[in-house]
Amino acid sequence: MGGVLSLARTSEYNEVLNNGSCKRQKTSSIFYDEESPRLIPFLPDELSIQILARIPRCCYFNLRLVSRKWKETFESADLFKVRKDFGSTEEWLYVLIKDEADKLSWHALDPLSRNWQRLPPMPNVVYADESKRGLSGFWLWNVVGPGIKIAEVIRSWLGQKDTPDQMPFGGCSIGAVDGCLYVLGGFFRATTVKCVWRFNPISNEWSKMTSMSTGRAYCKTSILNNKLYVVGGVSQGQGRLTPLQSAEVFDPCTGTWSDVPSMPFSRAQLVPTAYLSDMLKPIATGMTSYMGRLFVPQSLYSWPFIVDVGGEIYDPETNSWAEMPSGMGEGWPARQAGTKLSVVVDGELYAFDPCTSADSGKIKVYDQKEDTWKVVIGKVPAANFTESESPYLLTGLHGKIHVLTKDANRNIAVMQADVQDNLGSPLNSTSVSAESLHEHPDSSETVVWKVIASKGFGSAELVSCQVLDI
Repeated sequence: MGGVLSLARTSEYNEVLNNGSCKRQKTSSIFYDEESPRLIPFLPDELSIQILARIPRCCYFNLRLVSRKWKETFESADLFKVRKDFGSTEEWLYVLIKDEADKLSWHALDPLSRNWQRLPPMPNVVYADESKRGLSGFWLWNVVGPGIKIAEVIRSWLGQKDTPDQMPFGGCSIGAVDGCLYVLGGFFRATTVKCVWRFNPISNEWSKMTSMSTGRAYCKTSILNNKLYVVGGVSQGQGRLTPLQSAEVFDPCTGTWSDVPSMPFSRAQLVPTAYLSDMLKPIATGMTSYMGRLFVPQSLYSWPFIVDVGGEIYDPETNSWAEMPSGMGEGWPARQAGTKLSVVVDGELYAFDPCTSADSGKIKVYDQKEDTWKVVIGKVPAANFTESESPYLLTGLHGKIHVLTKDANRNIAVMQADVQDNLGSPLNSTSVSAESLHEHPDSSETVVWKVIASKGFGSAELVSCQVLDI
């Protein structure tokens, strides 16, 4: 594309020198004329689209301004289909943050150019059928009591600080499927909602999707077979927040939700007394798509106590749940309130294990043969800001482990784990390096944490992140 545009500009410049300013105006109108029938003068549109598809995505925002036709082209699915056919897709990191006013905002990072782009704001809309179920202040007073805020009730369940009366989408969950971001459920006027919003990075806009069958907040999401699964969370019912065992799945091809068998929480049935059974509530603390199945670690919870009780595995082929191997479930590293961060990179399941130290953590990998978690990266320079509900996030980008946290200047930093040999050369595979580090902990291979991007967002907190390959 650069060569074509450069050639066009060079030709135009030579004509200006030979024929004067009138010729310049003529050629400019040919190239940028919005009524021109072609994307690029003198080239068929099929060839022009193949050229445009090779341009880095970070340039698309400005190129949309060339003409109305260019804007339509850069916002069309056809162009991105050509990119996929060419193998020109790019992985971008999408980060959700919350500012001091409890407002949520999305920001996209292109890791190659290290440029950040802010996404359009999420619609502050809850439809009538949702808002009618809002709870009155009198009801809240009766349930919570005159001296306690609703936020403290929610925190007593999940250790979160989101106040549903202060922020729309408080307690929402995030997913990504078929190249789009999804924001699911959460609180509105102190009750859980079913609404689902989708952000399409191609058209750069939000749209409302089919609602879930159940209103949920703090549910867990994951992708399997190009479908978005949702499990657990809490829902408002019988005058209180009730933990959910139900699950459902969204098919982006049909735009519909289908029921999935509820989680049995079989280990929760082993609580010895009725008193403990009533006090300790079973909750899903994470979900990861791994080896063609969904792995859901679980806990029994009653603020401030949390007890790991293993987990369960959903198999889509049999449409059933089975108990998770004990070593996997009981050893799954957890952060505050039992929430468990994990990511699959090159087929290996990794989890972040926060340390008691204020400036480090560990990365563990699950060994399926031995049913145990093993340390593969002994120190992650992740600051532990106790006032933050999500002081760090874990993701996989470009086949490598990445950790998001705040640096010493309180900027949000995206750190990449590079495992190097004794010559300082990076190794090709994160998973191979992890195995090597475990087998030879005293070897000369070292982990180098590289900050690939950072940005100051003031006192904003991390909430969630997703990777889209477009």
